[in-house]
Amino acid sequence: MTRILNAALVVLILALVAMPVQAAEALRIAAAADLKFCMDELLAGFRASRAGADVEVTYGSSGNFKTQIQQGAPFDLYFSADIAYPRELVAANLALPPVQPYAVGRIVLWSAQLDASRMTLDDLKAAQVRRIAIAAPQHAPYGKRAEEALRAAGLWEQVQPKLVFGENVAQAAQFVQSGNAQVGIIALSLALSPELARQGGYCLIPESLHAPLEQGFVMTRRAAGNSLSQAFADYVVRQEARAIMARYGFVLPDAAAGRTP
Repeated sequence: MTRILNAALVVLILALVAMPVQAAEALRIAAAADLKFCMDELLAGFRASRAGADVEVTYGSSGNFKTQIQQGAPFDLYFSADIAYPRELVAANLALPPVQPYAVGRIVLWSAQLDASRMTLDDLKAAQVRRIAIAAPQHAPYGKRAEEALRAAGLWEQVQPKLVFGENVAQAAQFVQSGNAQVGIIALSLALSPELARQGGYCLIPESLHAPLEQGFVMTRRAAGNSLSQAFADYVVRQEARAIMARYGFVLPDAAAGRTP
């Protein structure tokens, strides 16, 4: 009888070992580089309410992320600095509607060497400004808006030899931090971060010189049924999350709708 019980126990243990293990729910986020410091705070608040939540965020260029998602990159949520990109993914049936607007960004002149608070775009022609950092306009919305502003100000051709291009707007800011550029055209949200605010000053570039930086996020097809993804999507539109975004200089969608051009 004992042998029979032992044999049955062995069979039961083997059966349990062979059972597929249910993977813990995880959340993978692709976020525009202008969100770096803001998103870190948002995630801290979210994790505080979801103990043990497996959340990983990757920062980079919005255009590159769109291409990666089109190629099957395993992201659940996509936060883009240009709302057109997630709309294109929805149109291609690679993301779930609706696309949620979350902010309008601003571009600024920022420097760790010069007093950028007293600068205008015209000062970029000065001999002391040898290098100007911007994000690559081909795939980074902040770089595209920087180019638009320089063209609108009639400066693009004059300053083009001075330009150095970051893969994204955060890398453009790093070029200025490291001294590889004297001035950068970067995101206000980065200039307001504690790290950059300690190192330099900024001035806003007039919105009339470029198209709006309307930003939006979307859940990818991969995230269908992922409750953690839905929970974070709900969290970022709550009042406490919106307050964090406003503190980093983002204009919230309802405020943007109420502004006059």
